[in-house]
Amino acid sequence: MGGDPRPPRPAGPRRHLVVRVAAESADLALRNLLHLRRSPGLLISCLFEPVLFALLIGYVFGNSLGGPAYRSYLVAGLIAQTVAFTTSFTTVGLARDLEQGMVDRFRTLPISRVALLLGRTTSDLTTCVASVAVTTTCGLLMGWRPLNGPVHVAAGILLVLLFAFAMSWIGVFVALVAPNTQVASSLGLIWLFPATFISSGFVSGTTLPGPLATVAAWNPITSLAGALRRFFGNTPPPGFPAQHGWPSQHPALYTVACSVLLIAVFTTLSTWRYRTRTGH
Repeated sequence: MGGDPRPPRPAGPRRHLVVRVAAESADLALRNLLHLRRSPGLLISCLFEPVLFALLIGYVFGNSLGGPAYRSYLVAGLIAQTVAFTTSFTTVGLARDLEQGMVDRFRTLPISRVALLLGRTTSDLTTCVASVAVTTTCGLLMGWRPLNGPVHVAAGILLVLLFAFAMSWIGVFVALVAPNTQVASSLGLIWLFPATFISSGFVSGTTLPGPLATVAAWNPITSLAGALRRFFGNTPPPGFPAQHGWPSQHPALYTVACSVLLIAVFTTLSTWRYRTRTGH
């Protein structure tokens, strides 16, 4: 008596769906990480590439572009490039699962197709963190130091993780449109080189000729590198022309906006392509 006679409401089905997809994604992400033990070559190449680019760009070209000052400026661009290039790791991993029939096995289980793709992007985000750690270590060995406090550094790391997650969804879509692993491997890299080098990751985008300067100014890799330089307190070497325009004035905000847009677009496209390719 005096209590509410109505029975408690059951949890909404939407909440149960979110929890189920999250749990399935975590299980599949763990499976992908454990699978790396059988293909260590992929992980080694993912960790070796940042060292190679740091040595080539930092020392082969760095002395003619400003020496130690340029190498400190370079680190943010290397991190942005590392995040972009780990997208190919996602592409190859998912394409291999498709080709070897692992996805067909998962289709026989009551698993959400979003969870399958989300598990891939989540596990590869862990690999991206390892690659960024290697890149940062190379920067420290080259003399780079973050000059701002830990709060700014943490903000830069969070921005890197958000952008890495967005880029991994592009890798998922490329894997789903490629007919096999070999083609996926080529497609996963062929667009990354112009995307990373037509930017202000390594030089000022204003020095690029013609319309390439405009492309570089609005390239989210440019804004990520610029935001990291602000967060880390790294200034360009003397003689580097300053960039202008809204993305260069608000690099962090522009990077967040691009990341959210990429996630929304390529999550939708990847889910659609997965459904049409597998009939699931």
